[in-house]
Amino acid sequence: MPHVMIVVSSFYEEISTHLLEGAKMALEEKHCTYEVFEVPGALEIPLAVQYGVQREEGRGAGKLKFDAFVALGCVIRGQTSHYDIVCKECAGGLTRVSLDYSVPIGNAVLTCDSREQAIERAHPEKRNKGGAAANAALELFELSIKTRR
Repeated sequence: MPHVMIVVSSFYEEISTHLLEGAKMALEEKHCTYEVFEVPGALEIPLAVQYGVQREEGRGAGKLKFDAFVALGCVIRGQTSHYDIVCKECAGGLTRVSLDYSVPIGNAVLTCDSREQAIERAHPEKRNKGGAAANAALELFELSIKTRR
């Protein structure tokens, strides 16, 4: 079973809690193990994932500790261009880590216009984007196994 690193931004606590709950439920349903790491905001998520990629202890010689990664957080549009910068840099950072290291990353860093919109997307009983990101990471992990044969 895959061992997954979940990185969650604590900036919007209620939204992050919903995202994390959905991701955990999805991983537990598939009998995966996971570890959760909290970071302050969305901009810190890519580096935290990269730290996880670079840890090569505990999974055997030459293997990564984590088989897949899940990024969780939320950015809500404000009245300045800061929103656009944070969204672009977080998504770009996650893409770079994924491609540079060939690791599966499920991305549920929500980019929303309002808190209500974010809750709708994050809540496990609604759109459950945390669960969707966990499932995407697992699907990419399975694809990586199939393509290595």
